[in-house]
Amino acid sequence: MTRIAPLTAVAALLALAACNNNKQPEVIDTNPDPMANQIANAAPIELPPAVTDSAIYRCKDNSIVYVDFLGDKTQANVRTKKGGTPTHVQAEGAGKPLTGGNGYSVSGSGKTVQIAVNGGAAQACNR
Repeated sequence: MTRIAPLTAVAALLALAACNNNKQPEVIDTNPDPMANQIANAAPIELPPAVTDSAIYRCKDNSIVYVDFLGDKTQANVRTKKGGTPTHVQAEGAGKPLTGGNGYSVSGSGKTVQIAVNGGAAQACNR
């Protein structure tokens, strides 16, 4: 009796192992993606440039301006309040002044820059 139980277990395992010789898994898709073809044929997406430097500047009129310089060196985000809505400024090429909507502009980078806010005159601002 003690020999029959292990032999029966081995025979059952061999029988089960022989049942499925299919090497490819069977995939049943009951909910196909309706946009699968559009996604597969879509053009690659270009991510926006990363923030490379965030600076807080105190300007000549004692105002504070927050500037996030972006990685391509031709874009920045300017805020007049911490956590405020940013205004995007952009230049035509590297090293040129960054200008944007609502009369914002930023010239230069580093410790001293020239910043104009809301169409006002550009003023010197320091870190």
